[in-house]
Amino acid sequence: MCGVLGLILGHVGDDPDAPCKAAVALHEALYFLQHRGQDACGIATCAAGGRIYQCKGNGMAAKVFADGMRVQDLPGSMGIGHLRYPTAGTSSNAESQPFAHNGNLINAPELRQHLDTVAHRHINTDSDSELMLNVFANELNETGKARVNTDDIFNALGRMYERCSGGWACTAMIAGFGVLGFRDSYGIRPLVLGEKESDTLPGARDYMLASESIALRQLGFTNIRDILPGQAVFIQKGRAPVFHQVQEPKAYSPDIFEYVYFARPDTVIDGISVHASRQRMGYKLADKIRELLGDEVIKDIDAVIPIPETSNTSAASVSERLGLKFCQGFVKNRYVFRTFIMPQQGARQKGVRRKLSAIQTEFEGRCVLLVDDSIVRGTTSKEIVAMAREAGARKVIFASCAPPITAPHIYGIDLASPTELIASGKDRFAIAKSIDAEEVIYQDLDDLKASCAELSPPGGPTEFEVGVFCGKYVTPVPEGYFEHLNQLRGTKRKYAAHAQISSSGPTIIVGGSQVGINGSASPVGTLGAKDLPEMLRNGAISPVRDDISIHNLANEPERR
Repeated sequence: MCGVLGLILGHVGDDPDAPCKAAVALHEALYFLQHRGQDACGIATCAAGGRIYQCKGNGMAAKVFADGMRVQDLPGSMGIGHLRYPTAGTSSNAESQPFAHNGNLINAPELRQHLDTVAHRHINTDSDSELMLNVFANELNETGKARVNTDDIFNALGRMYERCSGGWACTAMIAGFGVLGFRDSYGIRPLVLGEKESDTLPGARDYMLASESIALRQLGFTNIRDILPGQAVFIQKGRAPVFHQVQEPKAYSPDIFEYVYFARPDTVIDGISVHASRQRMGYKLADKIRELLGDEVIKDIDAVIPIPETSNTSAASVSERLGLKFCQGFVKNRYVFRTFIMPQQGARQKGVRRKLSAIQTEFEGRCVLLVDDSIVRGTTSKEIVAMAREAGARKVIFASCAPPITAPHIYGIDLASPTELIASGKDRFAIAKSIDAEEVIYQDLDDLKASCAELSPPGGPTEFEVGVFCGKYVTPVPEGYFEHLNQLRGTKRKYAAHAQISSSGPTIIVGGSQVGINGSASPVGTLGAKDLPEMLRNGAISPVRDDISIHNLANEPERR
C-alpha cells in the first residue's frame, strides 16, 4: 500500500524569478495521503530543459520536507509524489522513486531475470516499482526514437502490461513532456484524476492524479473521475488529458481492504463512498451479532465502543441497529503512526498502547462490545482487550467488520505470512481464547462484499479482490510465488540488520532510472562474501544506502 500523486500545471513557466511551483500542491497533497505510507516519501519535479529535481527520504512528509522548507528547492510546472509503505523491497528511501507506484508485482523474479539477461538493465533495489519502471523504460527505448510521442507511450505501456502481473496504480513523469497515470487491468489499486482552473494563468487548467479523491477535493480539483481498469491517461504540458485503453479490462475488482481499512472515510473510490460502505458493514455486522449471540446476550451489553478511528463509522451503525449505547471508550494519540503499517512486529506491539488509552469510566463494571475494522495478527486486538479489562470491563466481546483473514495479500499490502495470521487454522472460539475475549464475531464475506456492491454506481464494480479472506485471487498466481514471498520475508528479517552493500562504479540516468555501468557491488557488513550472492539473488537483502541516481535535495543542509 502506497500513496501516489501526479500533477501538471496549465501555466508552464520557466522564469527563475517567478517559477511555477507544482511542488507546493504536491507537498500539500502528501498530508492527505499520509495514512497510506509512513515509511518514506518524496517529490520529483521537472523544470526548464527537462531537468529533474527531487527530495525524498525515510519518514513522514513533515520530516522529509522539513515542515515545507524543502519545497522551495523543487522548481517546475510538473511533478509526481510518492508515500511509501514497504511491501516488496526494503524500508529505504532509495525505493521511494520518482516513479510513483502503488501495488505489487507477483511475477517480480521473472521480470528481474528478463531485465538482467535480455534487456541488460541494472536493478538497484529490491523494489518492484523499479522493475516496472525499467520494463517500461526498456519498451520506450525499443522505439529507437530520441523523442517519443503519446502513441509511443501508450504502445510501450501495452507491452509492459503484457509482461507484468499483479495490481498497480502508477504515476510517472516524462521529462519535459508530460505526466502519465495508469491502472492495472483488474482495477485492484485506486487512481483518480481531477482538474481545476490555473491560479496564475487565466484560461489554463491544472490536472492532478492521486490515490484518493480527498487529496484532489481538498486542493480545489473538480470533475474527479476514476482511471478505469487497464486504462492510462497522459497529460502533455499545455494540453488536455488523453485517455487510452492500454489493455482490455480483465475484471473490475477493487481491493476491498481499501473500504475496510486503508482509505480515508471522506474518499470515494470507483464511485463508492468509503464512509457509506463502512456504515453498511456496521449494519450487516450487527445482524450477524444478533444471529450468533441472541437477544439475551445483547441485552447484557452496556456499550458499543469503536477502536478508533477506522471503525468509528461501523461501530455507530452497530450501536444503532442493536439499540445499544455508543461511546468513545478509547482515546487515540494523534501523534503516533498507524500501528498496522509499522514495518516491524515489535514496533507494532509497542505502538498499540502508545496509540490508544482507555477511559476507565466507560469500562468499569460493564460488558462492552468492541468493534474493529479487522483482526490480522491479533497483536493489537489482544492488547486492546487487555486494556479494556485493566480499565474494569467485566466482559469483552470483540467484533470485526472484516471476515477472518486466512491468506496473504499479494497486491501491495504486507499483511503477514499465513503462520502469523491469527485466523489461520483457528475458529472464532479459539481466537477469542487467544485474545482473552468472551466472544469474537466476524463479518460474513458475502455481507462485506454486499456492503460495497450495493453502493456501486451503474458501470461500477460489483465484485472485489477478497483473496485474503478465501485464498482466491483475481489474477493468476505464479507457481511457487507464496514460497518465494515467505522466504523473502523470513530471510530479510534475519539478515537486514547485519548486511550493508555499497555501490562501486559509476551510474547513469536513463528515463529517470538509475543504471549501473558495470552492475558490481561490494559487501561491507558482518556477513561473509560467500553468503551475499545467493541472498542478493533471492532478494533477501538489498543495498542499505542512499539512492545514487538523481541528486537528492534532502541530503543538503536545510535552508532557514
